[in-house]
Amino acid sequence: MSDSDPENKSNLDYGVLGFDERSDDDKIEKYMGEVEWSYLLPHLKSGVLFYLDPTLDLVETAKFFTSDDKDAVQALLKKGDLVKMDHLHAEWFEKNAQTFSAVVVTPFVLCQPAK
Repeated sequence: MSDSDPENKSNLDYGVLGFDERSDDDKIEKYMGEVEWSYLLPHLKSGVLFYLDPTLDLVETAKFFTSDDKDAVQALLKKGDLVKMDHLHAEWFEKNAQTFSAVVVTPFVLCQPAK
């Protein structure tokens, strides 16, 4: 499988979700995959990477973003279930190898430890 193969779930496929004519569910599936920390690091550096508590559903949380449900996103942020990642997270994940499930919900990237 090549990196550009849409069936290859090891790489996230970039695109602007708002310009894709598919349903939100189809877009989330397309832009979701398992990645290593090294893939997420540039997103952290650009300030768009968020960590989701591993007990919560990544797809459901992505839907809050695609449906512009600001109240649901704010509730997750307030409870600490969704956290904007910073240099402290980067230091920890650099030392502790981890595979993540991640999804692009432009302009953000959401991630949590892979199950």
